[in-house]
Amino acid sequence: MTTRLRRVDLRGIVVPAVVVVGAEIAARVTHYHSSSLPWPSEVVTAAGAALIDGSMLRATGQTLLAAFGGLMIGASLGLVFGTVMGLFLIVERLAEVTIEALRPIPSVALIPIALLIFGLGYAMEISLIAKTSFWPVLLLTIAAVRGVKPRLLEVARLLRMGLAARIVKVVIPAALPGIFVGFRIAVGAALVVAVTVEIAANPLGLGYAMMRAQEALRPDLVFAYLFWIGIIGWLINGLLSVAQRRLFGGASRAAPP
Repeated sequence: MTTRLRRVDLRGIVVPAVVVVGAEIAARVTHYHSSSLPWPSEVVTAAGAALIDGSMLRATGQTLLAAFGGLMIGASLGLVFGTVMGLFLIVERLAEVTIEALRPIPSVALIPIALLIFGLGYAMEISLIAKTSFWPVLLLTIAAVRGVKPRLLEVARLLRMGLAARIVKVVIPAALPGIFVGFRIAVGAALVVAVTVEIAANPLGLGYAMMRAQEALRPDLVFAYLFWIGIIGWLINGLLSVAQRRLFGGASRAAPP
């Protein structure tokens, strides 16, 4: 099983590598030059320079700080509210209209309000990331808690566990595989929103660095940041995927690919 997964991962790396190498060869053979579409080797050179001078690493740290700050807040709230709604149907029914009204609102549409409340900086960005991260954790926590086997809850009642003990010792452990799926989705969404907010409004992080490169007419650096963001997302998802398989075994099959 492990060998098969590793082969799939390697094949996933080979495809983009072949595309990049093919693009480089085609550009060199045809002597193609464009002010907006650099050669892959030029992108690699720009990325190396940005890594060496530390600008790319500083921007990465700023983006990840905001992304994981908002993720922790949103995921924690989603876990708490999702557990309550999963256990008590009446609470979900009371909150249903509010949830369905707020959930479709894009986080980017809330940038003007967040700017009015927090101004520029981490607080504004973290608040929008928290809003985005909240929903997948909330919805999948509700579903996971509802999916806990009634027999486990009956055993908890027979042992005369209080509500808090029942949640901590029975409900959360049984629902954790499903909750983790929501967390993985929230991680990807947090990174996307962080970069989007930085491009649109916040002078921090990788998104802002891309905008500065674009204003400086450096398409090679723009592509370098773009691919760097993709690599970060791929690495984070890979780490979460490994953790999911290690923690939950067969239950991890419910995870997104």
